[in-house]
Amino acid sequence: MKHRSLIIWGLSAGLAVLVVLAGFIRPVLAGRLAQEQGSITRGAKLYDNWYATLGVTPPSGNMPIWGRQTTNTRSGEETWRCVSCHGWDYQGKDGAYRQGSGRYTGFPGVYAAAQSKSAEELVAILKGSADPEHNFSAYLDDASLNDLAVFLKSALIDDTQYIDLQTLRVKGGNAGHGSQLYNDQCARCHGADGAKIAFRFEGRDATLGTLAVVDPWRFLHKTRFGTPGTDMVVGFDLGWTPQDGRDVLLYAQSLPSGLVTEQQGGALGELPAETQARPGGPATSFLTGILTALGAVATGLGFAVVLGVFLVGVLFVIVWLVRGSGKKG
Repeated sequence: MKHRSLIIWGLSAGLAVLVVLAGFIRPVLAGRLAQEQGSITRGAKLYDNWYATLGVTPPSGNMPIWGRQTTNTRSGEETWRCVSCHGWDYQGKDGAYRQGSGRYTGFPGVYAAAQSKSAEELVAILKGSADPEHNFSAYLDDASLNDLAVFLKSALIDDTQYIDLQTLRVKGGNAGHGSQLYNDQCARCHGADGAKIAFRFEGRDATLGTLAVVDPWRFLHKTRFGTPGTDMVVGFDLGWTPQDGRDVLLYAQSLPSGLVTEQQGGALGELPAETQARPGGPATSFLTGILTALGAVATGLGFAVVLGVFLVGVLFVIVWLVRGSGKKG
């Protein structure tokens, strides 16, 4: 009886410790995950337009590296945006901003580099380690540089194989599902036809339908992560998958765009007829934050798991000792 009481006491104590640890760890994990998500969405907005995100005046003149190319004649503050060189599809010269697009610069994309480098290495590149003229440390503090690197490392999606580079239409999507998501989350602000909020886009008056038809990658980036200076609901925070975003895009491409039929699909620029296949699909670590969440959980639970295994081991030893002493008695 004494031995049985000791075993029960040991098991109860171990369970109590685990319950207490769980109570402490759960809010820590939730806070860490929220912080990671906040870094990603903020990093995405910095990639879009870092000076608008920070609410600061952009540097004067052109970004130093911009002078290395002559095909894109844009100038001034726009040359300081990451997206102006690397594209909304993150593929740079090998994607939508390829030669003949009207946006071509010859600069590489960031998708491949982000897959092969750590967040720390990406921060170093943003500080000019690979090219002194690519140094943003004078304009973005360490927290902002880290957020941008976290976005690049954790949240980029390769939508290339899902969008036809000639027609700019989504391939293999579900417009019905996209309609449901749009009406649940987007229509309240943009209206059922996507025209409630008008904005200027590439020198023209535009609606959501215009953006979806003319620049699907920009549409995806902004619906997933938001637009600097706005409080719009974004797919990332809603837990949308990459395919959810593409389904919303497919539905939005059916909304009134203000473009004549023959212009739709080719209005982004003079994209060449040939397409270029690239391996790989969406970075599935993205919208639901699956890999980020798993990483946070693994990190946060590491101590608890080790402690739990230790406690179980201790309990097994206690049981073994008690049973051994019982047999001797």
